[in-house]
Amino acid sequence: MAEGSSQPRIGLRMVALALLVTTIVYWPGLYGGWLFDDYPNIVDNKGIQPQSANLPSLITAALSSPASDLKRPLASLSFATNFLLTGLDPFWMKLSNLVIHLINGLLIFLVARSLTRLADRHRPTKRTAEVFAGWVASCWLLLPINLTGVLYVVQRMESLANVFVLLGLLGYIVGRYRMQHENGSQLAGLGISAGSLIAGTVFGLMAKETAIMLPLYAFLIESILLGFGSRKSIKRDRRVIALFVVTLFVPFILGAAWLAPTLLQPEAWATRDFNISTRLLTEARVVVDYMVWTAFPLPSFLSFYHDDYIVSTGLLSPVGTSVCLCILAALIGLMLWMKKRRPLASTGIALFLGAQLLTATILPLELVYEHRNYFASFGLLLTIVDLLYLRTVSSTCIDTAAQDSQPRRTIDSQLALFALLALTLWWTTATALTAYAWGDPLRLSVELANRGPDSPRAQYELGRTYIIYSGYDPHSPYTKLAYPPLERAARISASSILPLQALIFMNSRMHLPLDPKWWDTMATKLKERRPGVQDESSLGALAHCAADRLCDLPPQEMTRAFQAALDHPNPTARLLSMYGEYAWNVLDNKQMGLEMTRRASDGAPHEAVYLMNLIKMEIAVGELNRAQDDLLRLRKLSIGGSLDSSVEQLATMLANRHKTLPPSF
Repeated sequence: MAEGSSQPRIGLRMVALALLVTTIVYWPGLYGGWLFDDYPNIVDNKGIQPQSANLPSLITAALSSPASDLKRPLASLSFATNFLLTGLDPFWMKLSNLVIHLINGLLIFLVARSLTRLADRHRPTKRTAEVFAGWVASCWLLLPINLTGVLYVVQRMESLANVFVLLGLLGYIVGRYRMQHENGSQLAGLGISAGSLIAGTVFGLMAKETAIMLPLYAFLIESILLGFGSRKSIKRDRRVIALFVVTLFVPFILGAAWLAPTLLQPEAWATRDFNISTRLLTEARVVVDYMVWTAFPLPSFLSFYHDDYIVSTGLLSPVGTSVCLCILAALIGLMLWMKKRRPLASTGIALFLGAQLLTATILPLELVYEHRNYFASFGLLLTIVDLLYLRTVSSTCIDTAAQDSQPRRTIDSQLALFALLALTLWWTTATALTAYAWGDPLRLSVELANRGPDSPRAQYELGRTYIIYSGYDPHSPYTKLAYPPLERAARISASSILPLQALIFMNSRMHLPLDPKWWDTMATKLKERRPGVQDESSLGALAHCAADRLCDLPPQEMTRAFQAALDHPNPTARLLSMYGEYAWNVLDNKQMGLEMTRRASDGAPHEAVYLMNLIKMEIAVGELNRAQDDLLRLRKLSIGGSLDSSVEQLATMLANRHKTLPPSF
């Protein structure tokens, strides 16, 4: 076989090797357990644990995610599929994540190779283009910052969304290439591009909202590499511009108009330690840190828990805020400067920064998460590999149909290639070591606590793991080990009540004394700041433990904690429902339980679980007319028959209750 005909396959060979190495590197981590948001989204979410694959069960699963108002149905269905096939086993869930990651690695290769076809100003040889794309994909597969997109089960939402983002981007590039370089119908090429953007965004959104960025990524590529033209014309194609008006600018304007009133309300930031201005200042540092963590991932950087990240309160508080703002400004300037000189590197910077616009700007999200760089790291690698590998290739290389010329390398280009090899080895080793830590819950908890000594969540998770390993035996050596990290976490002023809940839960289950200071500190924390999701989950865990008669908790202290949380304006439906169940089941205060549950149902009228609890309580106290009305409301929420079974059970309860009550009741 001629050399020229085999050269296009070298990139695929590189990727095949990278896929194998990635599987080997990640394999030990598949044996780990659940972590953090895995519990509310998967372990404790009965909706994604169907007993059969009938249509109502699958619809219930698709709409069961508590993480988003959009419900992320494709991600939820994938979890439900895992459950139907292998049960609630994290190994198979993580293996599925790994398969998705490998698919994304192959798509990264195809997208990177397609981008080189668009970079006409500095078009490399066929062999070089293949190797370039192979480097990008191989490095991306093994980047440590992408590990949580694989081994953190719930972040399948992120990796699955990016399957559709990458497919959409690839389809867009293919369509636009047809419009510029082929003699076929330009309408066909435009149709491929438009269809890819729309389908990729729609299906991606059903996995996670980050897929909304697909049209922006295409716009950035268009701006740098294509110039909105067709068939190398210097004129801009109005059809391409119209495509972005429809898919990018109009949705952006509508979305901004919809979000702005909410984001300007203080309530939107009530559970955060920052407001919109301090968030923007802080995120300047976060984005620069993401760059460093991606390229130079020291263990202390990638600690998973970043709740100890210092909020910027001014340009000089801390001083790094101004420095990072200058770095970002310089990065934008470098992107513009390299647009003609090194278009691929310029595109990489644009994609990295563009990927941060959703999660690192004005939305009141948590400040830092590594998985937010799952796509952004691709952009950064485009720049790194362009500067370290493509610079090793002489610009005088001639691309022929039969044979590629050999690149001429100088000493500095050899050093650049060596640097790329060294970085790849570093990234692979760091990912392997971290994946090994993820392979055992206790080993991971110790590792993350060491990486984040000031992180309340990391210290809490270590203490919680020790409690699990203790088996609630007060004489277990793990019991004594649990107290220091939990007490250390509780002392951190910015921490939630999670560590206090764990201390109370542990001692109560083991029938050990409860320190009054734990209750006082819990009430104080709940009074000082509007309770967040972790605070609500903590109260709910204690309430359920008391209701199940596993924890002997003082009712007056539990009531004090709930009242401190409820005293804030507009308590969430979840918190109201928790207190309603506690009042009903533990305090035996039926009227209070009914009132709280009704408020929860009114506050979240589309959440069926609150309405079902309310109907059960109404039937129990004899409010049968109200129960009948609420049952009609529940029937309307039964999309595709997803609630038919529950509706029929409640209807039977209501009918039986009618029979037991005297006519005059």
